[in-house]
Amino acid sequence: MDQADKKKIDRADFLKGKLEDVVYTDPMKLFSNWYQEAIEKNCADPHAVVFTTASLEGKPSSRIVYMRELLEEGVIIYTNYTSRKGTEIIENPNVALLFYWDCCERQIRLEGQVKKIDPLISDDYFAARPRISQIGAWASEQSSVIPNRASLEERVAFYEKKFPNEVPRPPHWGGLIVEPTYFEFWQGRLGRLHDRICFEKEENDWATYRIAP
Repeated sequence: MDQADKKKIDRADFLKGKLEDVVYTDPMKLFSNWYQEAIEKNCADPHAVVFTTASLEGKPSSRIVYMRELLEEGVIIYTNYTSRKGTEIIENPNVALLFYWDCCERQIRLEGQVKKIDPLISDDYFAARPRISQIGAWASEQSSVIPNRASLEERVAFYEKKFPNEVPRPPHWGGLIVEPTYFEFWQGRLGRLHDRICFEKEENDWATYRIAP
């Protein structure tokens, strides 16, 4: 058996579902349904999402973050506003997100615009974080160049002493909400003939269509 034949035999296929008929007119409801299924099937990190921003010049950058809340209005994450993603969304609020749930052979792509959430909501979320994460939000100047690990640990020690009891939320840290204007629901299918159903915002409604795999 040559290597090419072996690769054909070893190649995994997608057999866990299909998306032939969509009964949802609201993609956020379908999103919520898929997300809940990912949780129930014990998918690894179902709230992990690839978050892609772009500079004013259109240069993209991606990283994995955690979705912390799913609302009717959109997806909420938390971050340092002075990080690379934080500064890029000020220049260009258009972002893209990608969820992938291997256990369901599904992914969801969404695009939209991002903005800061109400500071009071950020306060409540920050107050519920573990203390070490609260201190880390002060100590880490996210995305900036640092000389070594020791310099970061020194900053951690400094803020541990500065805030011996309650740790306030840093003004440069808080929540973002992505308000979607486009969704693509992808269901893996046999022979790479995947189902891809899209929703695109049109004023107050959603246009729905299928695209080729």
